[in-house]
Amino acid sequence: MSEELDQTQGNLVAVVVTYNRLSQLQITVDHLLNSAPEHLHTVVIVDNASTDDTATWLAAQDDPRLRIHRSEINAGGAGGFETGMRIAMDEFDPDWLVLMDDDGRPQADALKTFHHLDLGKWDAIAAAVYDDKGEICDMNCPSRNPFWNLRVFLRTSLRLGGRSGFHLKPSDYAGTQPVDIDITSFVGFFIRGAAVKRNGYPDPSLFVYGDDALYSLSLRKAGSAIAFHPQIKFEHAFQTFQNEDRRFRPLWKLYYYHRNLLLLYRAASGPLFGLVLLMFLPKWALKVRHHSGETRAFTRYMWRAISHGLRRHTNVAHDDVVEWSKSP
Repeated sequence: MSEELDQTQGNLVAVVVTYNRLSQLQITVDHLLNSAPEHLHTVVIVDNASTDDTATWLAAQDDPRLRIHRSEINAGGAGGFETGMRIAMDEFDPDWLVLMDDDGRPQADALKTFHHLDLGKWDAIAAAVYDDKGEICDMNCPSRNPFWNLRVFLRTSLRLGGRSGFHLKPSDYAGTQPVDIDITSFVGFFIRGAAVKRNGYPDPSLFVYGDDALYSLSLRKAGSAIAFHPQIKFEHAFQTFQNEDRRFRPLWKLYYYHRNLLLLYRAASGPLFGLVLLMFLPKWALKVRHHSGETRAFTRYMWRAISHGLRRHTNVAHDDVVEWSKSP
């Protein structure tokens, strides 16, 4: 390991958010607790009011490194991470936090590797995330903001907005050096406690999707340095989409995804936001062709996502969002 040093990053606390995925949570907790105490001080688990056997299983755990919090309501990933990060900061004052979903976890020795890298110039680090088949996990691939870099913007534009223009490349994953980034996910996201104290917490009103991208982008806007490090490896056994046409299941997820994506596009593009709308809104409208038999519900969700996203309206109760699918 070319950058490995005889050092440690200090007190590391993991934050895991879970909801009704006990089998995945059990694997993740096992991976985390297999890390030595000097590499992982505490695991904060936020149970988002799961209705399966999660609460029973967690209540039976007696490892002293576990700090379990059960929420009264399902606050989504955004609310769960905000709650977990606050617990971690208030109770343990960590040097670093590492965030992950219940189906994301460090590979063997990932946390040990983290502690033995020279990370002195970085405020946050994104791990290299792979799926359970060992392939690069596209949904967790970090990126640069194309609107802050002319060369990246031109490359993205010439490829008609393709992800390859601004996301990291396979060669970045194959390397050994950190790569400067602007946007990343919360699967394998390490952040200094000092950076949290300076910049605050994720927005819990986002519920799900985009909270990680908006939070990491806000860190960069505030002057924090964020890097992708290929030597820290995570696995993400995600099952977001169930169909080949990549429709969201349940359909209400479509609302959060597109509403929050508009918030991210505005934050990233600034004065060019109008141009972004011209590029993406027609494509979103055409997605209706994939939703035979649920056209009215799709249209209702998409229209509200766009309307609320443009007005930056996020104060919507999740129960109401679910009920929209039942409207005539």
